[in-house]
Parts: sequence; structure tokens; C-alpha cells
Amino acid sequence: MNLTIDKQQNENEVVVKAAGEIDAFTAPKLREELALLADGKNKVITVNLKDVTYLDSTGLGVFVGLFKQLKNNGGELRLIEMSERLKRLFQITGLSHVMEIRG
Repeated sequence: MNLTIDKQQNENEVVVKAAGEIDAFTAPKLREELALLADGKNKVITVNLKDVTYLDSTGLGVFVGLFKQLKNNGGELRLIEMSERLKRLFQITGLSHVMEIRG
């Protein structure tokens, strides 16, 4: 159960690339990293989930919390390049209607 998190700061956004499994063991690490990046006004965070092989409800909770934090401060969350399996999870939970999901 391993998760790696790479971050790149662009002009107006932070791009985060997660790889591995996001579950009850790794989600706290991801939550902590993302919360620090989301601190402040008008932040845009793009999370690339291409290399995420597993996501459970704890992981979903991380993205819901981040979404709320960013939205309350005028920011935006974008989730990109997720597998069909992960997309289906976001669709089943209804989060795909609330969050911006691309590719």
C-alpha cells in the first residue's frame, strides 16, 4: 500500500500527480499535502489520477473535503486522467455532477 505524490506549481494552479492506492492508510498523507496546497484564496488544484490503482471511501472523503475547502475560498478543484473504474466510482456517488472531472 503505497502512494506517491508529486507537485508542480504553475502560474495559476498547482498540479498534483498521485500514484498508487488511496485508502484508509494513505489518505491522511494525501489529505495533509492537499490541505497545505489549498490554503489561501482563489487556489486552483488539478489532481492527475492516471496512476491511481485503487480508491476507497476514505479517498473520496479527501477529495470532498478539498473540494469544499477550495470552493469556500473561491478556488477550484479539477480531477483529470482517471481510469474508467475511478470515474464510475465518482458517478455512482454523484460526485461527478459536483466536481470537475476531465479525461
